[in-house]
This record gives sequence, C-alpha cells and structure tokens, in this order.
Amino acid sequence: MAFVRLDIRCLYTVLICTSFGCVLSSNTEIKVNPPLDFEIVDPGYLGYISMQWKPPLSLDNFKECTVEYELKYRNFDSKSWKTIITTNLYYKDGFDLNKGIEAKIHTLLPEQCTNGSEVYSSWSEATYWTPPQGRVETKIQDLDCEYYNWQYLLCSWKPGVDVPFDTDYNLFYWYEGLDQAIECAEYMTSNGKNTGCRFPHLKSPDYKNFYICVNGSSQSMLIRSSYFIFQLQNIVKPLPPEYLSLTMKDSNEISLKWNVPRGPIPERCFFYEILLTEDYTTWVFTTMENEMCIKRTSNKSHQICFLVKSKVNIYCSDDGIWSEWSEEECWKGYTWKEIVIYFMIPFGFISLFVLLVTLLLLYKQRSVLETIFDSRREVFTWQETLC
Repeated sequence: MAFVRLDIRCLYTVLICTSFGCVLSSNTEIKVNPPLDFEIVDPGYLGYISMQWKPPLSLDNFKECTVEYELKYRNFDSKSWKTIITTNLYYKDGFDLNKGIEAKIHTLLPEQCTNGSEVYSSWSEATYWTPPQGRVETKIQDLDCEYYNWQYLLCSWKPGVDVPFDTDYNLFYWYEGLDQAIECAEYMTSNGKNTGCRFPHLKSPDYKNFYICVNGSSQSMLIRSSYFIFQLQNIVKPLPPEYLSLTMKDSNEISLKWNVPRGPIPERCFFYEILLTEDYTTWVFTTMENEMCIKRTSNKSHQICFLVKSKVNIYCSDDGIWSEWSEEECWKGYTWKEIVIYFMIPFGFISLFVLLVTLLLLYKQRSVLETIFDSRREVFTWQETLC
C-alpha cells in the first residue's frame, strides 16, 4: 500500500506540473516554457515598432498566478538593453530604423507560484531590419529641424553626395495620434528640388516621439532612406526678448529688465543668457527671471550695453535651441565735454539771471535818484522865485 500511495502522489505531481506548463526533474526543479511566436512587427510608423508573442504552451489553465514576461530589446549597435517586465502579450517602442533591431523574451513565474523562488524560461529571440537600398552616400545630409516659438515646425536638409541630377527627396512623418504616416504638404525647394518641409499646424505633438523618414528617387540608381526620432519640445527655438531697459540704481548697481518673449511658451519655461559689456570688458550671465541686478566694476565707466537671448529651460524640455540675440540696449556715462556743457548751461542761465536782476536794480536805483534830484531842483527853483 505504501508503494501505491507513493505512485499516486507522483502521478498527481506530474499532472499538476503538466497543467501549469512546467516539468519535474529528478531533483524536483520547476521549469517553464518560453513564449510562443515571438516576433517584431513594423506597422509602417517610421520606427514605432511592435513586439508581440503568445503565451507558453500548457498555461491556459494557469489561473492561480499571473504570468509575467521579461523583455529586452535594442538597436544592433547599442551597448545596453532596455528591459521591461509586463503581463501583456505585446510591447511598443521607438527604434532607429537606420539600424537593425534585436529583442529577446522569456517567461517569468513569480515567487508566490513557485514556493519562494522566481522561475524563468529559456529566451525566445527575434530580429528585424529594413532592407537597405542604395549607397549610404546617397541619403540626405544635415537634417536640421526647429520648432519655432513652440508653434511652427520647419525641417531642412542637403542632398546626398554624388547623387544623379534627377534625384529628389520626399519627407514623411508620424507621431502617436495620427492614423498613418503623412507626407509633407509644403516643401521648400532649391533649383526645383525638395530641400525642406514647412509642417502644418500639428495637433498635440509635444512630449511624444516624432518620427521622420526622408527617402529619395532617381531614374539611374537607388537612393538610401534616412530615419529620425526626436521630441518637438526639445528643438524649440523661441523669439528673442523685447523692450530691454537699463537703469542705474546708484553709482555701483545696474538694473536690467526685459519682456518675456511673445507666444505660447509659459513664462516659467524660459532661461536667459545676458551679454553685458562695460566699456571694453564683457561678461556673460544666466538667469531664469526676466530681470537682474549687477554690480558695476567701476563707477567711472562711460558706456554699459547688454543683449539677451532665450531658451526653453530644463523644467519644460530636455534640450532646446537658443533664440537670436535681442536688440542692444545701452547707457552712456558723461564725458568731460558733456560735463562742461551740462555745467556751463545752468551756470550761464544763472549768470544771465543775476546780470538781469542787477541791471534792473541799477535801473530802478537810477530812476529813484533822478526823481529825488528833480524834486530838489524844483524846490530850489521855487525858493529863488520867492526871493
């Protein structure tokens, strides 16, 4: 009977392990199968790739625990893997399609399902790459994209090296929220060839990956496509600050002020660089406020000028593009000629006033003396008449 009971226990164990997708080795080690049909799928979103798989075999009745999957993926030339753990049967992320993609995944049974220790399956692996067409030299050069004042996106490029004269390029873009990749509707051209794109108003494109593909065509050879990924808030170029003012608070302190650049960028998102010149010496300052006070190096300086440029700060983006410099605002000290002029003008007015007052007093004194003299002469004449 003891042997029968032992056999029944072993049979139950084998049945349970089979139903949970695991096998029992001689030392009772639990093993789990890897996911099935693991693949990398390109839906045509210019680099936004889906990785998908199916559950391992014999896990349909595994209802007591949640099966997890550990996924690792990267572009071919990357030194590090990105890793996520999920209970879903798919995962999506952005990749550089100029390079190949590799990914691997295995099944993970949590501790509560395996009496205190996690159990991993073997890896399932998959790779994907866009078949390259044309020589590398034929793809566009120096793509430059700027999101002007967080409102208008403009991209420009140069043609590839030694491409045929009839080569032309076309730009396509996609970001999450669009149903499909869209071709540029307004190209910039040079000599009849596309060299850039003015994008239309984009609806909610911020803080998400923005994908661009620029491909080309020629009658005589294949042209290599180029793929790009960036986020628009990281390439914003704001307007320069306006209405600069420079005030001397006292003989040693300067007050600098300017208006926040116009447009939709919040005031809290700005970072400023100030270029201050005092006579022949220049300093550079930075601030996140639209005003600052600076000590003069000398109260004898004759001219102080400053300019300001703006950029989106680290609280609103990971990077950005500096605006153009503002117009220059200056303060000029008094030269010795100006000092003499400013001193002589009031002194001249005062002297002229004193002179006029003096002449007026002298004139009045003369009039009084003449009146007195005439009065005495009349009295003297009257006395002579009486005699």
